[in-house]
Amino acid sequence: MLILIALLVGLGAGYLLFGGTATAQETAHQHEAEATDSEGTTWTCSMHPQVRREEAGDCPICGMDLIPQSEMSSNDPLNFEMTREAARLANVQTTVVGKSAAEAGTALQLSGKVQADERRASSQVAQVPGRIEKLYVSFTGEPVYKGQKLAELYVPDLISAQRELLEAAKLQAVNPKLLEAARNKLRHWKISPEQIGQIIASGDIQETFPLHATASGVVTQRRVAVGDYVAQGEPLFDLMNLNTVWVLFDAYEEDLPQIEVGDRITFTTPAVPGRRFSGKVTFIDPVIDKDRRVVSIRTEVRNPNGKLKPEMLVTGKLQAEAAGEQVSLTVPKSAVLWTGERSVVYVKVPDTDIPTFQYRELELGEALGDRYRVLDGLEAGEEVVTYGNFSIDAAAQLNNQASMMNRDIQIKGESGAKEVPNYQAAAPQAFKQQLGSAIEAYLRLKDALVATDAETAAAKATSFTNEVEKVSSEELAGDALAYWRQQRGALIAHGKNITKSGEVSEQRTQFDFLSQTLIKTVKAFGADEQTYYVQHCPMAFDWEGADWISDVEEIRNPYFGDEMLTCGTVEETLAVE
Repeated sequence: MLILIALLVGLGAGYLLFGGTATAQETAHQHEAEATDSEGTTWTCSMHPQVRREEAGDCPICGMDLIPQSEMSSNDPLNFEMTREAARLANVQTTVVGKSAAEAGTALQLSGKVQADERRASSQVAQVPGRIEKLYVSFTGEPVYKGQKLAELYVPDLISAQRELLEAAKLQAVNPKLLEAARNKLRHWKISPEQIGQIIASGDIQETFPLHATASGVVTQRRVAVGDYVAQGEPLFDLMNLNTVWVLFDAYEEDLPQIEVGDRITFTTPAVPGRRFSGKVTFIDPVIDKDRRVVSIRTEVRNPNGKLKPEMLVTGKLQAEAAGEQVSLTVPKSAVLWTGERSVVYVKVPDTDIPTFQYRELELGEALGDRYRVLDGLEAGEEVVTYGNFSIDAAAQLNNQASMMNRDIQIKGESGAKEVPNYQAAAPQAFKQQLGSAIEAYLRLKDALVATDAETAAAKATSFTNEVEKVSSEELAGDALAYWRQQRGALIAHGKNITKSGEVSEQRTQFDFLSQTLIKTVKAFGADEQTYYVQHCPMAFDWEGADWISDVEEIRNPYFGDEMLTCGTVEETLAVE
């Protein structure tokens, strides 16, 4: 009995000792896990998910409040998530796409200018040789009417012809044919029968003869002055009749399928407020302007009051007729981001807790006014981003997700290499030279970071930004212009961020973003026949690596400076094609 009691007491003590210890250990582990979860939270930016911080704060790129990474839940590289605050900040706007009646057509917005009708140009010539004694029309732009006296000419040949006429008149009874020959000679000099009759009746010889206008118009050039000698048939004035004018509109290649001769265009001009003009398309230029990539569309408009003047700018609207299907799925032009052969839109993902936008590549048909026909890639009822899509795309690109400039992400089983469009042939030499100046400013910024000099880097970043803003894109058009505008915006934004920052570490982060953008820009457009080298440091930014541009092959690392000055390799050579 005593043994049994001792055994029970031992078991109870053991339970209390070891059971209590196990519970305490479990509790300790639970508290430790909770502490780890709390203290190990990673904070990120909804607009720049590549930012990782161990504590809450502001995004070093855009200044937004950081959020726990757990709130960014999607692992799909095609889906980009934003907080509602970020969506409001980017002013994201969407619209639902749907099918529309294609046969109804869409109004094409066209710009153009008024031009003189080339067929109504004329020259007022001297009908007789002589010296100009008087001019009644003396300046360019003066209106002239048919039959108006333009000048008085002294014509020695006409004086001789008048003498012959008067002598022949005296001998009319003896030789009437002689009088008729004298009359014909004066008619040859464009002297009217009335004038000839007056000469015979008065018996006086006229020393000067008037020159009358043979057509109406506006003087576009005065070629003579008082005292000049002119030959028969020599031009005195150039005239242009502006009672009818041409209005020439520029149409892009993509709009041509909707334009035909006979279509009516209504247009307005700021020079005549409140007035709407109209004309039919009478001619479509068979040749495309190789520089601007547009086709000239001509209309003819009556202009009896002279309200429309050559070189006036006009804005027109043409009711385009869409060819093909009766019902068509269309998307607003503002929703489309161009990237080479295909185009990109961002589709809002429905039924998500936070705003989520999916990268989507489309195949587009012809333009229908301010919309494109969708051949593949969208379904009716889907919601596409029409404003703020550049902000979404830029943020996705920086996060190494599928974006307009980053197709090296697996897209529905399609593997594609990172593509940069080639616009070197479309970029004029002046553009490349100006871009070259910006690259030279970039190289000075790189040198400042190599020297770990934050103050100089800020100043050089300002110089770089100024050079980028000077680059003129007037001669770029279409996809090349759209691509440059996006790159330009990113270059300026990151350049200004470097200027604002006083810390070299943050300047180097922004320099990485800037370099990525500039490398793509140089690949796309080239730069003034200069060779550059893309160099890579594999140890920058916690082994993620970073690139930069150099004009020499020797490595001078801007991300570490003297700490690891020669760390890096030449990855690629950028040369103008």
